Amino acid sequence: MVGDLIADRYELEELVGSGGMSSVFRARDRLLDRHVALKMLHQHYAEDGEYVERFRREARSVAQLSHPNIVTVIDRGEADGHQFIVFEYIDGENLKQVLEETGPLPVRDALELALGVARGLAFAHDHGLVHRDVKPQNVLLNGDGRPKVTDFGIARSLDVEHGVTQTGTVLGTSNYIAPEQASGGRVDAQTDVYGLGVLLFELLTGDVPFEGENFVAIAMRHINEPPPSVLERRGDVPPRVAAAVDRALAKDPRQRFPSMDAFAAELEACIAELTAGIADPNATLVVTPQRAVRPQRKRRRASPWPLLLALLALLALGVIVVAAIALHANVGGVVPSIVRPKPAKLAAVKLTAAHSYDPYGDDRQEHDTEVVDAVDGDPTTYWLTSRYHYPEGGLGKPGVGFVVRAAGSGGLKRMTVATDTPGFTAQIKASTSPTDGFQAVSGPKVVGSSTTFKLDSSDGPYYLVWITRLPDGVSSAHVNEVKAAR
Repeated sequence: MVGDLIADRYELEELVGSGGMSSVFRARDRLLDRHVALKMLHQHYAEDGEYVERFRREARSVAQLSHPNIVTVIDRGEADGHQFIVFEYIDGENLKQVLEETGPLPVRDALELALGVARGLAFAHDHGLVHRDVKPQNVLLNGDGRPKVTDFGIARSLDVEHGVTQTGTVLGTSNYIAPEQASGGRVDAQTDVYGLGVLLFELLTGDVPFEGENFVAIAMRHINEPPPSVLERRGDVPPRVAAAVDRALAKDPRQRFPSMDAFAAELEACIAELTAGIADPNATLVVTPQRAVRPQRKRRRASPWPLLLALLALLALGVIVVAAIALHANVGGVVPSIVRPKPAKLAAVKLTAAHSYDPYGDDRQEHDTEVVDAVDGDPTTYWLTSRYHYPEGGLGKPGVGFVVRAAGSGGLKRMTVATDTPGFTAQIKASTSPTDGFQAVSGPKVVGSSTTFKLDSSDGPYYLVWITRLPDGVSSAHVNEVKAAR
């Protein structure tokens, strides 16, 4: 909890993120008097040897990686039964938050961010590690806009000789999962190439290639359906950039870029081509021919204009070359249009529990006393639905959920739902009354470990987290935390 002192050294100051397996806190390192990010395994996994080993493996693996595009591991340990990893603290947003605030990025910004990620992943591959969960939530932006890859929680050692990792186990995030990964097949560097292809697709279009009602539905689309064209979603993307995305998203890993280094090289070429298009070095210099004149008795001095025009053309070419060299030295680093101007951040809003909401149930309440656990700041506690055993994830009724009240005045802009039972479908509704009149202020979404809903304008102050479907074969859903901002 916030305020705890871990290992007599790290004072927890703020919960900054939570997933199904762990939570991340901003902490003060009392020994070195600096901020760090402390990632702690959820307590209910502490007794599970497989989860503990996966957590320890993340620390060991990433500790080998020292690269400007990878978040650095500082320390690892165990204190009072809590497993933790300490990382450098990145005071910035992740790419998913940037997309939610700004929408699709300018083409050059998207390419430069993807290039920085590619360089970090290529370095990891060179050191025998494949990430397996490349997504914008796992890319942080530091103060100067440099992308830094984080969360190697499900990474596995890469057998460089044979180019494979363990088969038969499906891990990853459904929206970004490679076909071979979704089918439990061989996983290698091409799996990260696919993940980065999905990430670049989302940076350019604002959407992922495939969506669905649950993990299985989305995974099957990755396996069976051709990806949509970037150009159909956004017509101003250069054809070479669209072709690079298409190649990265090839179903057959052998048809993708042969390595992450090769993908990075193509991104560099796309950036150089984009810059050349802006400078237009191939434009032809057109000179209007002079009118013919009669010969004169005295010899005329040669006109200086042809020489001056030639010198100007050489000077322009030199400027282009210098600019290209400067660009090559900077790509993958600062992303000017994201750093300047920086979008205004939304302000966090305190939520308080109201009650459960089950108008179609028998007793019209469902775990009413646990609603407070969804807004208590502790990701290890949760509100939960009753158990349902209807086919295909049905509830036997339109939905069930709970109501929270937003502090202050004005409608919310964003709500984030965190869960350790991902895959259920939910949407957000709002009302001026805590008991009725709720109207949808978001579309339905399949909730992952942490899912953000953009909200339409409303007066609130009461908001309903409304669950309409469970994953196939799952009888209950948890909501560990709900956060809001306006």
